[in-house]
Amino acid sequence: MVAKEKHYEKIYRKFGSSISEAYDCGRICAPLNGGQPVCCTTDHAVPVVTNHEWRVLKKRTDLWSKFKPKDAVARQIVDDLPSTCRAVECKGAAFCERENRSLACRAFPFFPYFTKEKELVGMSYYWTFEDRCWVMSNFQIVEKKFIKEFISTYEFLFKKDDDELEAFLEQSANMRRVFSRKKEIIPIIGRDGGYLKVLPKTGGKVVPAKLSDFKKHGPFVSDKAYRKEIKAEGGDSKGKTLEPDWSIKDWWNHE
Repeated sequence: MVAKEKHYEKIYRKFGSSISEAYDCGRICAPLNGGQPVCCTTDHAVPVVTNHEWRVLKKRTDLWSKFKPKDAVARQIVDDLPSTCRAVECKGAAFCERENRSLACRAFPFFPYFTKEKELVGMSYYWTFEDRCWVMSNFQIVEKKFIKEFISTYEFLFKKDDDELEAFLEQSANMRRVFSRKKEIIPIIGRDGGYLKVLPKTGGKVVPAKLSDFKKHGPFVSDKAYRKEIKAEGGDSKGKTLEPDWSIKDWWNHE
């Protein structure tokens, strides 16, 4: 059982909210990624869609195209994909059509987190992006409307697609293995917008958490660390801060 085109059309109607209306997260990560938000280029992440979702996107827009690997690592990613999926790329953040984002794009950096008992308790994140995605260090900006749509959308998807359900069950299990080895908690935003954490070395025990339990990562621990990393990436760190003037919405024309 797999989700068809009609299901993805419904998903796009159900799930359109931003992570935050008040904060433009791309404004923070872009200086660390050549001026582009980390989730809007294939330098760090290659978007993957099912063949059915790809057909929907191609009908709706010319924003997306088939991903063309530029190195051996990228070629391996494409080669390892099952025949039911394909790697894609968009034109970039400056050309974004928000109504035509893929499901993975709408959800990033989060994925639906399942317990060992296969209970969907909320959402956690793709941890390999901790040093590039500011949102992972700032759960407080994630709005309840986004959370509600996220959970509702994935519950709908899992009723239509067994493969997607199995993929996220495995993703959750893999995160437990990785974080147990690191002896670190898994941070979770619960279905109701509250905070949870999975304790390491406990077989996946989930307990209530506070925002202060979740550490900040890499360049997002301080302005000093942020500017240092921008310089290391060859960028201009002058005036860059983790607390910019958020009233400026069209920040592409201001920085």
